[in-house]
Amino acid sequence: MRTDDLIRVLAADPEVEKTPLALALVYGLVPGILLSIALYGVLLGPRPHLADLMSEPRVLFKILYPLAVFACAGPLALRLARPTGNPRPLVALLVLWLLVLVAAVGIELLVLPPDLWRARLIGHNAAFCMVMIPSFAAAPLVGALIALHRGAPKNPTLAGAGAGLLAGAFAASLYATHCPDDSPLFVATWYVLAVLVVMAVGAIAGSRILRW
Repeated sequence: MRTDDLIRVLAADPEVEKTPLALALVYGLVPGILLSIALYGVLLGPRPHLADLMSEPRVLFKILYPLAVFACAGPLALRLARPTGNPRPLVALLVLWLLVLVAAVGIELLVLPPDLWRARLIGHNAAFCMVMIPSFAAAPLVGALIALHRGAPKNPTLAGAGAGLLAGAFAASLYATHCPDDSPLFVATWYVLAVLVVMAVGAIAGSRILRW
C-alpha cells in the first residue's frame, strides 16, 4: 500500500478518530510507568534526604535533565510513528539538550582537580545503573511500542528507537532519585549508555512490531 493510500484509509477509519495516536501513547505509557514506579519502590526507593539534596545544582540537573529529554522524546516518537511526521525540529531540540549535557561536563572538568576526574566518571554504581535503567524502562517501552503500532512509520526502526528514548529517559530520571553519583561526568557516561541500550532494544523491536 502506498503512503497516500494509507493516509486516506487512516483518515476514514472511525476507530482512529476515536483514539488519536497521541492519546493511545498516553494509554500505553501510563500502565508501564506505574509498573516501573512500583518496581522502583520495591527494589530501591529514593535516596536518603533527597528533598534536602534537591537544592544542590548537580542533583537537580541529574533528575530534571532526563525529564527534559522525556518531554521531547514523546512528540518525537509520535512524529516518527506517522507517515508524514517531520522529526527534524525535535531532533534539533534533542541535539541542543545534548550540548547542554556537554556543557555541564565541561563545567565539571573545569571546577574539579584532574585527579578526581576518574573517580567521578566511574562513581560507585556504574554497573548497577546499567542494569536498573533498562529494567525500569522495560514496561514503558512495551507500552509505547504497542501504542505506536497504531501508527504507520516510514522507518519502523527509527520509530522503535524513539520509543526507546522515551522509555529510557523516564527510567533514567526515576533512577536518578536513588543514585548517589551526582557528577555530570557519570550521567553523561553511564546514564547515556543505559538509555542507548534501551534505544537499541526499541529499534530492534520496532523494526518488527511497527512494520506495516
